[in-house]
Amino acid sequence: MITLGITQLLTEKQEWLNGKSVGLITNHTGVDESLTQNITLLCENANLIALFSPEHGLWGAAQDGVKITNSKYGQNRTEHTLQIHSLYGTSPLNWSEILKNLDVIIYDIQDVGARYYTYLGTLLETMNALESDKTVTCIVADRPNPIGGICIEGPMLDTDYTSLVGAYPIPVRYGMTVGEVAKLYHAEQGFNFLLNIAKMEGWHREMWYNDTGLHWVPASPNMPTLDTATLYPGTCLFEGTNVSEGRGTTKPFEYVGAPWIENNSWTDRLNGYSLSGVLFRPITFTPQFSKYKEEVCHGVAIHITDRKQVASVEIALRMLWTLIDQHPDDFEFRETHFDRLAGSSRLRRALLDGTFCEDIVGEWHCISEEFRTRREPYLLY
Repeated sequence: MITLGITQLLTEKQEWLNGKSVGLITNHTGVDESLTQNITLLCENANLIALFSPEHGLWGAAQDGVKITNSKYGQNRTEHTLQIHSLYGTSPLNWSEILKNLDVIIYDIQDVGARYYTYLGTLLETMNALESDKTVTCIVADRPNPIGGICIEGPMLDTDYTSLVGAYPIPVRYGMTVGEVAKLYHAEQGFNFLLNIAKMEGWHREMWYNDTGLHWVPASPNMPTLDTATLYPGTCLFEGTNVSEGRGTTKPFEYVGAPWIENNSWTDRLNGYSLSGVLFRPITFTPQFSKYKEEVCHGVAIHITDRKQVASVEIALRMLWTLIDQHPDDFEFRETHFDRLAGSSRLRRALLDGTFCEDIVGEWHCISEEFRTRREPYLLY
């Protein structure tokens, strides 16, 4: 089993916290190797005075897009009540007032390895606030990239399309830990506040989450398993269409469909591509919430046969291309959201123009190699 950054921080790097007032950005994924919550650990080993929660809230209970209000932690524990500042609320935080009381902010959240996940945007927003103050140290307690640290895939974000689901110009799959991404942000943005990374011990770039010996904690309500995270960088693109990405089912991002899809022919065409690491099965499902709530949908279930061979963004590209070809009068893009996810309008326009998938993927390969060189100075493992 690997040793997580939070454990290293509280053992090998305890001096970073001694005598300091500490804030913690975290959620339910912030546990150590034995599943003890980092809040508990820091209350026992540091002067923890404030909490900050990202999208989905401190306990990961809210669905995507639901705004979270500020609240209290430990309301029934009179010995230690903490303010929880929501970083996904209806209005921005008054950072200047909050930072006056802090010496250190720790970021300790499990990422999923895809640019769309808002936790990376929350990290960047926090770092921007720290740069305005410059007196508070940022510590990132590093955690594994669950889908590995090698594969880079998908289009690059154009800065004109910056949003919380695309906060920085990196590919969809970037193959970095959150500590490495923080180093990239810090250097490329020219930040001057002090950044410390509490590194993991025993993690290697070729490791996927199931290689780490750690327990899987769903990073959000619709990220129940590592299989979900494996496919998510690709099938999340269906959020920007009139096709269900499987929200409201037991297999979000593994089930994809709509009421008007002819699922047997779609399945046959997708399996005909012989895409590495996956097989497709025709299914019928009824989402209990989100798109097509309580409507019968027809589509495909994606089964993983070899996780390390899965090129999830290319798989979704093939799915989209085939679906547009098969159902040109039914399929629709939700342009604004799709372009935010894709990082520009280029992918949507290429698909509508009938550009061959091989040409699109070829462009992505060039982007991947350029980013591989760009990220090199920030790699820790």
